[in-house]
Amino acid sequence: MAQTTESPQAPVLPKTERASTGALLVRALRGNVRQYGMLVALALIVLLFQFWTDGILLQPLNITNLIQQNGYILILAIGMMIVIIAGHIDLSVGSLAAFVGAASAVMMVKHDMPWPVALVAALLIGGLAGAWQGFWIAYIGIPSFIVTLAGMLLFRGGTQILLQGQSIAPFPTGFQKIGSGFLPQVGPSTNYHNLTLLIGAAVLAIAVLQEVRGRRQAASYGLELLPVGLFAAKLAAITAAVAVFTLLLASYHGVPIVLLILGGLLVGFGYLMRNSILGRHTYAIGGNEAAAKLSGVKSKRVVFLAFVNMGVLAALAGLVFAARLNAGTPELEAIAAAFIGGASATGGVGTVLGAIIGGLVLGVLNNGMSLVGIGTDYQQVIKGLVLLAAVGFDVYNKRKVGS
Repeated sequence: MAQTTESPQAPVLPKTERASTGALLVRALRGNVRQYGMLVALALIVLLFQFWTDGILLQPLNITNLIQQNGYILILAIGMMIVIIAGHIDLSVGSLAAFVGAASAVMMVKHDMPWPVALVAALLIGGLAGAWQGFWIAYIGIPSFIVTLAGMLLFRGGTQILLQGQSIAPFPTGFQKIGSGFLPQVGPSTNYHNLTLLIGAAVLAIAVLQEVRGRRQAASYGLELLPVGLFAAKLAAITAAVAVFTLLLASYHGVPIVLLILGGLLVGFGYLMRNSILGRHTYAIGGNEAAAKLSGVKSKRVVFLAFVNMGVLAALAGLVFAARLNAGTPELEAIAAAFIGGASATGGVGTVLGAIIGGLVLGVLNNGMSLVGIGTDYQQVIKGLVLLAAVGFDVYNKRKVGS
């Protein structure tokens, strides 16, 4: 019996299996709904207050002030995000930051300690304070809410004892630059800060390379990719955002020192949480501690280190805050920033970038509402509603996925 042969043809997928551009976009948004949602919210808030303030919000001077005023909050938010991912909370970070700022003032002003030595000592104090609280939480088993509430009272009282109701100043000039300094100008005289332009170009190149590399890796694993057009649009949006931000900073005094600190923390902790064993264990504990223990995760050690890290970052935030104010004198803002930025109230979810985005949402809200003359009482009401909406959105998404 004769057999007929047909030339091989590419299989035709049924309509239900074909992924249209719109479907791919919807899936991408659903997979990163909290992060993309907050980015969109941040953009809308910026546009709202840019219009409402007649263009003052995005003036180079105001952008710089926004970074320097909220730098310490963003530093706290990074540490708080990691603590929340691990399934805990820290109510003491604002008080610890104030305590470290007061301790640094005493060391530098009253005891004439060189500011680099005082800085290292202050970070050690923060680490020891975090280890103290982490010990009671991880190894004794006292709930973090109770331990850090006690810590809040302890550090707040310690600050009052150190300062004795007085402001201690002035700090050394080198130390002040941590909170209010800028990178120096280099190269020929132009209308822009040359070093800032170079840094902006480097950041843009790295961001684009990371996106391209991530796409290639996803393709090698056979994962679904965004269409070329959407991917190009994403790269164009990143390029535009980095370029505009760079030009705004370069047209004033350039990159603030505190922005360099934030950039280093974002890159370092972002890599740690994405690629290290410790980062994966932190997510595992927050997602399901019992299952993580059965898998061999040393949960006590991970929780202990999360609080040590929080103590060090709280100390760094206190130093930045003291350096900006030039005297040694907001835990709730850091907690709110973490939740607004995508942390889950049940743990196991969140990113370092999300903490930064959440902190920027609060910072722009604070700055914009102050520029248009909204009172602090109404500002607190609005920020409370934003926080409630963010957490409610998280709960809604979990229920929708579970149904």
